[in-house]
Amino acid sequence: MGGEYAGGMCGRFVVARASEDLVPLFEVDVVADDLPAPNWNIPPGTHIPVILDSDRSGQRQRRLESAWWSLVPRFATEFRLPYPTFNARSETAASKPTFRASVASQRCLIPADGYYEWAALHGRAKAPQYIAPEDGTMLAFAGLYSWWRDPAGPDSEWRLTATILTRAAPASLELIHQRVPLLLASDLISDWLDPAQHGDQSLLDAVADRALPEYERLSFHEVAPLRGNGPELLLPVG
Repeated sequence: MGGEYAGGMCGRFVVARASEDLVPLFEVDVVADDLPAPNWNIPPGTHIPVILDSDRSGQRQRRLESAWWSLVPRFATEFRLPYPTFNARSETAASKPTFRASVASQRCLIPADGYYEWAALHGRAKAPQYIAPEDGTMLAFAGLYSWWRDPAGPDSEWRLTATILTRAAPASLELIHQRVPLLLASDLISDWLDPAQHGDQSLLDAVADRALPEYERLSFHEVAPLRGNGPELLLPVG
């Protein structure tokens, strides 16, 4: 994935839990009725669950919504962009026109059980590695969202789109890939989602700095080539 907007990864992840299981974990107030089913092989360009806070008449509500995984900024004239936007680099997102407005006030959390990355380890051919918490708890990816509507059809519906932020990999994961999804520390979630808190590069940098301990609870193992969709994809090979 090249170009100035390329985040480097994450290009495939897992949400193995049903939407009703996410509600208490992330203190959700409102649940959309079009949420995707559990998925062990989620690629960009599909719908994913996202958690965001909205301000309705001065009252914050935490919402569980379905978003298209590839952010489309409101100013875009076409839904399909000529450059990839399923990832955004946390080091530069605040300065990129595509992501700048979302950094300011449209930040979200993307729940995940784990994610995949392809690596050649121990002299073996490149193969998918599944990376997840050893204790089976959920991950909270830091994300950005945007609402888009076709400017050629003023009566068309608004579509929710999202991207996963990435950062440089910590030492424990460098041998897998040089980039990792940016993880949200639990005590930063409320401020991250608060649309009234203006976001800029200093906020992204602070979240990235606080993320380092989150990676210490991750482990990884090789899995078989990703074909189909089911919990068997997570089984270690060998």
